[in-house]
Amino acid sequence: MNNDAGLKQFVAKPARVPPHNDQSLVRRIHSRCFNTPGNSVLTIAVIILAWYIIRSALDWAVFDAVWNADTRRECLNINPNGACWAGVISWFNGLIYGRYPADQQWRVDLGFILGVMWLFPLMSKKIAYRNFILVSWIGLYPFFGAYLFLGGEFGAEVGIIHALFTSLAAGFFILLYANWLLATLNQPDLCERVRPLVARLFQRGTQVICLLVVWGALSLPVALVLSQMALEPVAIERWGGLFLTLIIATFAITMSIPIGVVLALGRQSKLPVIHWMSLLTIELVRAVPLITVLFMAVTLLPIFLPSDMELDKLSQVLFAVCIFSGAYMAENIRGGLQAIPRGQYEAAQSLGLGYSMTMLLIVLPQALRLMIPNIMTSFISILKDTTLVSIIGLFDIMLMARNIANDKDWIGLHTEPIAMISILFFIICYSMSQYSLNLEKRLKADRS
Repeated sequence: MNNDAGLKQFVAKPARVPPHNDQSLVRRIHSRCFNTPGNSVLTIAVIILAWYIIRSALDWAVFDAVWNADTRRECLNINPNGACWAGVISWFNGLIYGRYPADQQWRVDLGFILGVMWLFPLMSKKIAYRNFILVSWIGLYPFFGAYLFLGGEFGAEVGIIHALFTSLAAGFFILLYANWLLATLNQPDLCERVRPLVARLFQRGTQVICLLVVWGALSLPVALVLSQMALEPVAIERWGGLFLTLIIATFAITMSIPIGVVLALGRQSKLPVIHWMSLLTIELVRAVPLITVLFMAVTLLPIFLPSDMELDKLSQVLFAVCIFSGAYMAENIRGGLQAIPRGQYEAAQSLGLGYSMTMLLIVLPQALRLMIPNIMTSFISILKDTTLVSIIGLFDIMLMARNIANDKDWIGLHTEPIAMISILFFIICYSMSQYSLNLEKRLKADRS
């Protein structure tokens, strides 16, 4: 007892005051910009320089700009120090649609609206066959878009195969939105409604058969309606402006993923023929600039085709851009494949999965998720590289902008069209980068 009484009693010290963490705007600016004399001088210099640049840019682009004039000479007479946006406004329709007929430009607007609407159901997690939306957009929408943009009549300008896939695309679009509406109302989708009838006739595969039955039932009346319509034919040579730029960029971006996957898997193949063919394709394409590939496609590709087969210049450009973008995408995807641990392959083998199912279900989804930033960087580069097609004579937005300076009313107007295109490309590229960041967060690609 005496020993216990002599023990020291533990007395807890009072809690320490938490560190002062003032996150006010003034304190953050002081701690980051004015914490040392050197930083203070640098901050003041940057502010002065930024103020001078922004003020000069605003004076030229907004306050001293001329918005209403008939010629460039009139712009200079009104204010020679400001931008002549009147020329850009006068040519705005050509910058967007190229030489597409003015009375048919609603088809371009409708085509792009339907293309965007096709992907809207991806936002819903209740809709059936959600995994097939993107695949259907890649495989079916080009036929429907080509029918709208090219025009023609079923059986005449529009061939049987093109007419068939156009009807299937329109039928799937109707099926997609009908199921989305029913899912929103918490009702069974169209396929579930006909499944009892199909189950009486078939023992297996009723889900796929139901989808095909409903899809065909919706596509048939669409085909009958479209066969009675005749859109005015518009030659590809009249396509141009931002419309043509987006078509080339969208097609190249869409095809770069499957081409890149095939080349990346081929480069890792143990079969010598496939390995070396993939390796040579990747290295040869990546060793030359895009303009070289474009000239080779335009000049050399027709030599290897049959004499009775003639491709238009747009098809040749699409072939070249897809191969070029696919070769660069292959290296991005190969980097993602190398980042997958060996244990993932061994786990797939232990489950009895073959090579194709292992890649399709386990390896490729993880590799693509890891490489989202690099893939989106490649997409942005593809979009910007499509402006090179103006060198071989396609009237994309860059060539249309250069034609403004050749117009007799706007001779010498170079800066304003390029500035407008720069702003437009910045908006598109910035939107793509922000979508990439949101997608990366949603998929948690950066988790350890």
